[in-house]
Formats: sequence, C-alpha cells, structure tokens
Amino acid sequence: MKTTVTVPIPELPESDHHNCRALGQILDRVGDKWTVMVVGVLSRGPLRFNQMMREIGGVSHRMLTLTLRSLERDGLVTRTAYATIPPKVEYALTDAGSSLIEPLRALSNWAIEYRPVIDQARAEYDMRVI
Repeated sequence: MKTTVTVPIPELPESDHHNCRALGQILDRVGDKWTVMVVGVLSRGPLRFNQMMREIGGVSHRMLTLTLRSLERDGLVTRTAYATIPPKVEYALTDAGSSLIEPLRALSNWAIEYRPVIDQARAEYDMRVI
C-alpha cells in the first residue's frame, strides 16, 4: 500500500516575487547536473581541474570552467592558485558548498529508490498518450 506524504510549501506574499526569483536562481544552480557532479567529486577533497574532468567524465572543458566559475561566484567553491612552475590550481568546497553534500546525497538516494516507479509511470503514460 502506498503512503503519500504531503510536504507543505510555505506561501509567500505576492509582493515577495524578488525572493522567489532569487530562490529559483539558487535552485537552478544547486540542481544543475554539472554542479551536482562537481560537488560530488569535491566532497572527497580538493582537486585540480584536469583531475575533475577525468573523474566526472563527459563534461567539456568549457562547461566545467563555467560551472566552477559560477560555484566560485556563489561562494560554494574556492579556487587556490599556487605560484609553482607549472602553475597549480586547486578547487575545494567552501563550508557552504560542503553543506550541500547531505541534501544532494538524500536526493540521490531518493532518485535511486524511486527510479523504477518513475520509469513505470512514464511507460504507462506514454502508452496512454501514444
């Protein structure tokens, strides 16, 4: 037997449109595919750019660069350049970035648990619509 849990979403006054937009931008950032992957690999410790590219796989140089810049701008990742030859640059999660690990892990666990349910629902829907 299925149990449905309803999670109440706090209502915002209509005048709070600015806060809704800001929240949407933040959710876009932390829910982005590449952000999730970067937070995942950096959760094990600081990494250099090419190490991240190898560990993530499938991400282009440009997309990883854009993702890291955005995460740095948002205060979720730090970029440390070392004065060595050749130059060495490491990326690491900030405290705010590290605080995303548990929520993303919970979301990942949920997705793994409910993937068969979602796959079945999609198949049934597609059979009805087609």
